[in-house]
Amino acid sequence: AEILFERLGLPVVKRTKTGYSTDAEVLETLAAQHDLPRRCLEWRELAKLKSTYVDALPAAIHPRTGRLHTSFNQTVAASGRLSSSEPNLQNVPVRTTLGREIRKGFVASEEGWTLLVSDYSQIELRILAHLSGDAALVDAFRERQDIHRQTAALIFGVEPEKVNDLLRTRAKEVNFGVVYGMGPFGLARRLGIEQSEARAFIDGYFRRFPDVKRYQEDTIERVRQEGYVTTLLGRRRYLPEIHSKNWNVRSFAERAAINSPIQGTAADLLKIAMIRVHRRMAEEALPARMLLTVHDELVFEVEEESTGSLAELVREEMEAAIDLDVPVVVEIGTGTTWYDAK
Repeated sequence: AEILFERLGLPVVKRTKTGYSTDAEVLETLAAQHDLPRRCLEWRELAKLKSTYVDALPAAIHPRTGRLHTSFNQTVAASGRLSSSEPNLQNVPVRTTLGREIRKGFVASEEGWTLLVSDYSQIELRILAHLSGDAALVDAFRERQDIHRQTAALIFGVEPEKVNDLLRTRAKEVNFGVVYGMGPFGLARRLGIEQSEARAFIDGYFRRFPDVKRYQEDTIERVRQEGYVTTLLGRRRYLPEIHSKNWNVRSFAERAAINSPIQGTAADLLKIAMIRVHRRMAEEALPARMLLTVHDELVFEVEEESTGSLAELVREEMEAAIDLDVPVVVEIGTGTTWYDAK
């Protein structure tokens, strides 16, 4: 802080109780004015990767099996998703180029075996299309369009082929922001834009997908009446906070009401898929093992000669695990490391 603000004279973005703030948001703001804040961010990322993964994961390898053995928790996440602990293998980085390098350390356990990764494509948006019944959203998936490009075309009023990377990225954030009940403030922070612009994006989205807005409003009202939401498979999440007099608490409950049926259904779906895939693998005596689940993704190891058979089996069982009004799509990759397979 002393070097940044006193010696270099960079502007103070915000303060803490003890002095100048140098959190990630501040450093990202200052990086446009000097190279040092950017290098600080890089150093922090490297230090985090080293301590959390490069140093910690080898120490967690079981001495007899030579493997990492995580624990999956069924009843920790309110959404119903499985969580992972000791070590947590669901937070292995994927968002940054440097972070993704960590996945190169994960390999199949035997010579002649390889890794296979299967991933539900945009499953939460597909579930939203099913639950809301919005014709434009349903049609986009049925026609196998690039949903983020199509959303950009609709809310920004341009032809799909004229949607550039910036517009597609903004539309992607709007798509996923809507799933999580994100408002203008949250979207503005995600995109680094003014709240008024973020509000215009959200308003444009709901003009083009009006039944999504209706679905959200109806869901919140139903929670006020019944006190809970349900997934497509009938699992309930109770939200008594919906009646709180505290605006922040009540707003959290409203966002949870919007998201829980979507994320919860995705969680139910993946568990059903895991059961179906495991059963088929046993029936067909495939030389393969299911290793890991990370949100909408499953990781397997398989004898190289059986890779095609496993890929076909996994796609069939995962896509048949739930019946939606839009296609359920599974993407599959293979490779010698988790990085290559993903």
